[in-house]
Amino acid sequence: MMLADAHDGLAVRITAIELEGEAAAWIGAVGLHEGEELVVLRRAVLGGPLHVRTGGGGEFAVAREVAGKIAVVPLDRSDEP
Repeated sequence: MMLADAHDGLAVRITAIELEGEAAAWIGAVGLHEGEELVVLRRAVLGGPLHVRTGGGGEFAVAREVAGKIAVVPLDRSDEP
């Protein structure tokens, strides 16, 4: 599944990033890498960006086109309080 397909409130872990150039540099600069956990806070309407929170608490918007190049797997949070 790609990050662009994740619904609001879903916790995911990044498994692969298929970006190059400036987009790859930006993703690395904000601390996104394989293994990082994210929560999708909300999705903008009409194909706008996704607002995400990292495991470290950082929040930012990821363009839908960029999110379409970040592979993720849903996290099982059923055992958390």
